Amino acid sequence: MNKQQGRVGIEFISVLGLPPVAFVELAAELECGHIGMALQPMFRENPHGYPAWSLRSDSGLRRDTKAAMRNRGVSISLGEGFLARPDQDIGDSAADLDLMRELGAERVNLVSLDPDLSRAFAQCARFAELATARGLMATLEYLPGLAIGNLATAVAAVRHAANPDFRVLVDAMHFFRSGSVPAELAALDPGLIGYVQLCDVPLVSKHASYADEARFDRLPPGRGELPLLDLLAAAPPDVIVGLETPMLRAAQEGIGPGQRLSGAVRATRELLARAGALHDGARARHRIT
Repeated sequence: MNKQQGRVGIEFISVLGLPPVAFVELAAELECGHIGMALQPMFRENPHGYPAWSLRSDSGLRRDTKAAMRNRGVSISLGEGFLARPDQDIGDSAADLDLMRELGAERVNLVSLDPDLSRAFAQCARFAELATARGLMATLEYLPGLAIGNLATAVAAVRHAANPDFRVLVDAMHFFRSGSVPAELAALDPGLIGYVQLCDVPLVSKHASYADEARFDRLPPGRGELPLLDLLAAAPPDVIVGLETPMLRAAQEGIGPGQRLSGAVRATRELLARAGALHDGARARHRIT
């Protein structure tokens, strides 16, 4: 496995509530050294009937998860579940950030649900401060339909925070569905981009609910219509690429997480290898000129 292919991680919602230790084992079996993790399942849907669990309240589970990660060479590349709400101070997330630090997370991710853009920017900056104080990097994820709903607005929020540990998370579905093209990403300072989440979907949604599609019905790379190679070629060549492909229908049909994700991991590695070759070719041409 080359350096580019070793960037692959598995995002939390892809495993649909799989308990943490089993998640670590799955990532290791798929030769992925990175996982996204929340402190407890984020959605009610539990197609495989996993037992309830919480890293927030169960110190023994935290201990076992850290031991599994240490033994299997897996780390938490992204701590999930952090939301900025209009009726809540983001400072209330401090205790959860402490737990993410305890678990060894590298970075934590924020989604702002606040419709007031100036207040959302302030909450983002505060979240970045809280993360930095704990030795964590932070990312901001944008979604179409929210106040921070496209790449330009997310970049503006990150620049407003003026914190080098705070960067934009680019999710392939949100990136293309919000109207962006890879050239916009390539034109940015690479230091503004901290993480990429990869999936495939149709270019035009067939769902009545964007949120339901995003949470439960994404496709493995190559199974939809997104120009994912162009996206990866435009992204910084060193950021982790987390595979975010929740497939609830397949899980409800009895297809387990390993079977759902193994092909998607292979496809992601192939795309990264091709994108790496494009990066190498561009650097070679730059040296010649």
